Amino acid sequence: MSTFNVPTRENVSENNQAIFDNLKKALGFVPNLYATYAHSDTALENYLNFANAKTSLSAKEKEVVNLAVSQVNDCIYCLSAHTAIGKMNGFTDEQILELRAGFSSVNTKLDALAKLAKNITENRGRTDADVLENFFNAGYTKANLIDTISLVGDKTISNYVHSTTQVPVDFPEAQPLKTETV
Repeated sequence: MSTFNVPTRENVSENNQAIFDNLKKALGFVPNLYATYAHSDTALENYLNFANAKTSLSAKEKEVVNLAVSQVNDCIYCLSAHTAIGKMNGFTDEQILELRAGFSSVNTKLDALAKLAKNITENRGRTDADVLENFFNAGYTKANLIDTISLVGDKTISNYVHSTTQVPVDFPEAQPLKTETV
């Protein structure tokens, strides 16, 4: 049960009200997790600037990282949101479940990225050398590596915000992963 209320437009600062208006215009609603950032006068804007910053990763690659990290961090909110976004980026339900588990059976490059994102998150940045070598052998660059690490940090922030606040999930809830070994 949530101990945090989800603030409405009327409950937030003027700056955050403008951001709420832009989010509603762009998405059709203000996601509960974003609204929760607005408990702070600065966190929502800072987070959105970070999350929407330029990157060498494609939108599809970003979703690979978001799904793998959110699974490791067991964040049902982010898993649900990024399952929906992953589908908008062309992933099937089966592919999304694989990416959450940290691999892809249909794309070797995305497989290397998923494995890296999972490994970075599980090992808190102490990446296994063979996983890193596989990432570079798949065609990724050092720029891609740094952008991936930044994205792991970005997603971890949201995972932690939800894990701490437990605000209601306002996306179709992601199905659990089967507990079979991958």
